[in-house]
Amino acid sequence: MGASPPHAPRGAVTLSLCFMIALLEGFDIQAIGVAAPLLIPALGLTPGQAGVVFGAGMAGLVCGALAGGWMADRMGRKPLLMTAVAVFGLFTLATLVAGGPLSLGLFRLFAGAGMGAAMPSLVAVALEIAPPDRRTRTTTLMFSGMPVGGALAALFAAGLMGRFGWHSIFLAGGVLPLLLLPVMAWLMPDIRAAAAGGAQRPGSAQALFGDGRLLVTLLAWFTFGMTLLVLYLLLNWLPSLVAAKGLGGSGGAGAAFGFNVGSVVGCWAIGVLVDRLGPRIPIIAAYPALGLSLFGLAMADTLLPVVVLAGLSGFFLLGAQYSLYGVIPLYYPAPARGLATGASIAAGRLGSIGGPLVAGHLLGQGWGPAGVAMAMVPVVLSAGMAVALMTIRGRYAGD
Repeated sequence: MGASPPHAPRGAVTLSLCFMIALLEGFDIQAIGVAAPLLIPALGLTPGQAGVVFGAGMAGLVCGALAGGWMADRMGRKPLLMTAVAVFGLFTLATLVAGGPLSLGLFRLFAGAGMGAAMPSLVAVALEIAPPDRRTRTTTLMFSGMPVGGALAALFAAGLMGRFGWHSIFLAGGVLPLLLLPVMAWLMPDIRAAAAGGAQRPGSAQALFGDGRLLVTLLAWFTFGMTLLVLYLLLNWLPSLVAAKGLGGSGGAGAAFGFNVGSVVGCWAIGVLVDRLGPRIPIIAAYPALGLSLFGLAMADTLLPVVVLAGLSGFFLLGAQYSLYGVIPLYYPAPARGLATGASIAAGRLGSIGGPLVAGHLLGQGWGPAGVAMAMVPVVLSAGMAVALMTIRGRYAGD
């Protein structure tokens, strides 16, 4: 893949730091969701305004992913990741002084841009430090930091947010990235872009659509978009939807915790299966299983089934999504994998913007929690059909 992979200790340190970056994003994404039952009334937001605020963070991730994907093939990973983490931490702290939907939305927009810029480099680092037969599980291991962070945010909300208020979770989410910066400066090696060794870099259009990759690219973008629409709807609205079932704020936090724990297990399990069996069977099977889990979640109305089904939804949803992070870049030539990854992530983030907005709209129209969950089932099945066609028709580009 261009430069030779780092030796084991260096690779382990790099993987651990990237895991922490993913964990911080997962903490922040879940923080806005678990804080919503307190934050929305405190700032006087309507459901529509709350959906716009949630969507603003996702819009920042789109812009950040596009910029970060372009830069990932042209500069060192370390300065890009450190800049992204700093921007994310500072604007998360700025959330503390938000006074209404406009300021809150702007702060979420810029915080999202910081983390979005980091995502393509995290994928590139995973591919660079992993041996070929462990690429998917290395990528899923790194990105399993996101549901771990989400689970920590849910625990924080259940244990501390009621006592210290909604501001406290954003204080933690802003300070921790800034504390990570000196550790990154000291321990993270500066892995250079894979194309730096003299390989000819194809143009953007040629890299994404040339040599028979048009169909794969369009299917990848559609799959990412539909998958992230469901993911971010659940991440932002799951606690509120569960609370609306009559299970209270603690029930919502429990469902969020179950979702994230299931996500961690799913990342590891499906990542290992993809490395051993290839992407077709594990990833394709995950989507109908996810649809069944969401159907069950819509029907459940007591705490234990809700938590279990939320966990199963996380298992299949995040297991498939993060495995795709490790699979998609391999359809493209090595010098353009950062660009291809950033473009796919950005396309997915368009879906992530739509997820919170769709939930806000449906709730505003009088749909209950069951209706919102049921509305996601056909979205999941369409994504499963797209990923089936992509993995059947696509061909790896080689190293």
